[in-house]
Formats: sequence, C-alpha cells, structure tokens
Amino acid sequence: MKLLLLAVGPTDTGALTELVTTFSDRIGRYVPFELECIPNVRAKGADPALLRQKESDALIRRLESRDLVWLLDEKGKEFTSRQFADYLQKGMNTGPKRLVLVIGGAYGFGPELQARANGRISLSRMTFNHQVVRLLAVEQLYRALSILKGDPYHND
Repeated sequence: MKLLLLAVGPTDTGALTELVTTFSDRIGRYVPFELECIPNVRAKGADPALLRQKESDALIRRLESRDLVWLLDEKGKEFTSRQFADYLQKGMNTGPKRLVLVIGGAYGFGPELQARANGRISLSRMTFNHQVVRLLAVEQLYRALSILKGDPYHND
C-alpha cells in the first residue's frame, strides 16, 4: 500500500518546502509515500465555482478505482493524533492500493470529488493556506505512523 498526498498548487516557500520534504522522507521509512501537486487553475475574474470544479476534475483524474480517498477539509472529522493513527491503520487494513489524502484549492472541492471521497478529515476547525496544510498533513502522517510503529516521536 502507498500513501499519496495530492494537492492543488506548488509549495513555493523555501522553508515550507524543506519541512515538507523532511517529513515526506520520514514517512517513506514506514510506507511508500508520494506528494503530487497539480497546477493551480487560475483565470482572472473567473467564477469560484468554475475554478473549484476544474481543480476537482484535475484531482479526480489522478485517482484510481481502488484508491481510498480522504479529503482534508475543515468540516471533516477531527482526531487526536492517536485517534488519527488508529483511523489510518483501519484505512490501511481495508486493503487499498493507495490511500490518498487530498488538499483542495482555495474554493474547496467540487461535488463529484466530494462524492468520490471515502472520508473527510479536519486538521483544525481553522482555515489554513493550502501550503501550510501540506506541512501539517505530512507531519501528522509521520506522527501517526510513528505511533503505530511504537517509535518515540510522539509524547503523550
């Protein structure tokens, strides 16, 4: 099984890129991991609903039929780190080819992508820049995997 973090837009801040890379490499010690970024869809003056749909369509094209898909969404289910580790383990135990966490663009997810998703996870009830969400997501994935492995990264 492979973990994939699928996101809209690049990480264009050097410090964030370094941290995302650090945690991505750490995740790779436990399971195969990839971060894939699709280009931003931009059109000056475009309708947000149209942008949301175009980004969602581009994200859907990256998904495979056997993927377990979780949207990172502020309206999703909230977890403690240990609860997230358990949720991740349960997801991995279902036998997907890939477990895909999806970070949408500024306007969220289109209805077709929402319907394709198997779950929604909230990293916080606050709204974050999608680049910051990448860092939070990879750190929490690493933390969850270290909890499952019994490594000392997480302190209760």
